[in-house]
Amino acid sequence: MAAAAEVAPGGAGSESPAPPVCVLVLGMAGSGKTTLVQRLTAHLHSQNSPPYVINLDPAVHELPFPANIDIRDTVKYKEVMKQYGLGPNGGIVTSLNLFATRFDQVMKFIEKRQNTSQYVLIDTPGQIEVFTWSASGTIITEALASTFPSVVVYVMDTSRSTNPVTFMSNMLYACSILYKTKLPFILAMNKTDIIDHSFAVEWMQDFEIFQDALNQETTYVSNLTRSMSLVLDEFYSSLKVVGVSAVLGTGLDEFFVKVSEAVDEYEREYRPEYERLRKSLAKAQSKQQKEQLERLRKDMGSVAMESNSLADSSDTSALGPSDLIMTRGTLDEEDEERESDTDDIDHQVTEESHEEPAFRNFMQETRMKYQNRSSH
Repeated sequence: MAAAAEVAPGGAGSESPAPPVCVLVLGMAGSGKTTLVQRLTAHLHSQNSPPYVINLDPAVHELPFPANIDIRDTVKYKEVMKQYGLGPNGGIVTSLNLFATRFDQVMKFIEKRQNTSQYVLIDTPGQIEVFTWSASGTIITEALASTFPSVVVYVMDTSRSTNPVTFMSNMLYACSILYKTKLPFILAMNKTDIIDHSFAVEWMQDFEIFQDALNQETTYVSNLTRSMSLVLDEFYSSLKVVGVSAVLGTGLDEFFVKVSEAVDEYEREYRPEYERLRKSLAKAQSKQQKEQLERLRKDMGSVAMESNSLADSSDTSALGPSDLIMTRGTLDEEDEERESDTDDIDHQVTEESHEEPAFRNFMQETRMKYQNRSSH
């Protein structure tokens, strides 16, 4: 218990509280994600460090932990299925998409609680592919990682991974999530109360032992697994592994030590990259806005070129449309006060008072041409 308190960021002795650590809990259906989140929540409460808990599973019937933000309060999963004519997985994807459109509000709630909560625990849907490979999952992950230290926890069912082929399937999925999220990664081998996870760690560290286990399999999949085990050797070398039991609560102290190491990795390697991407994106957007504004000035300025040359420069009514855009709100304070809150058009001023000289000249020339044609 003491170890978790020591590694908790933003302790009482620090002058300014550190931003909360976002822990994204992913895993296959039945691996024990929700149970692990419940155990982590209880553990942090016992350390007098209550976490901020978010549930992103719209199809869960009951939550075994109190959630500060619950997607079910915002999106009704069954109503989404009825209205859009979707199945269970389609309903979950659509519910997440709808929730992602308002995730900026969730970010504000997290920012308000960063002085009181050191951890943000996020429970994801049971169908792992729904979150990992969907647009909404990417939006939520990147929104969190661009603002707060974020860690991905992949929960593996140890009791179902005693077969080397099944174990390799889990490792391949874990590897794909690592490269998809590009965030610090922790492999939590759950259900160690049923079977110890030491066999899996041994398979990851010793290629020969894993090959011996594979020799008992004679299927085509075992040959593929044998080839893939060589590819994943580098993935194993940098992987943070911890054995936990969501039922008994064992291994949680070591888990939070790994989380602390992952936060250091985020600050050292991931945050600079996110800052670089954010600056480059802001620069690109600024450049695009300037180019669009310049095109607008050129397009609209050419329309009023004739009127500007004829009218007095001191007359604000002679300004071209592009100049009116740039000076809007500074010409007359009374006009600004009369503007509608929901419409940029001033309905109290007649159309004639805002006509451009070029437009009036155009109308006069048209009338003259029409009259000449009529007289002939």
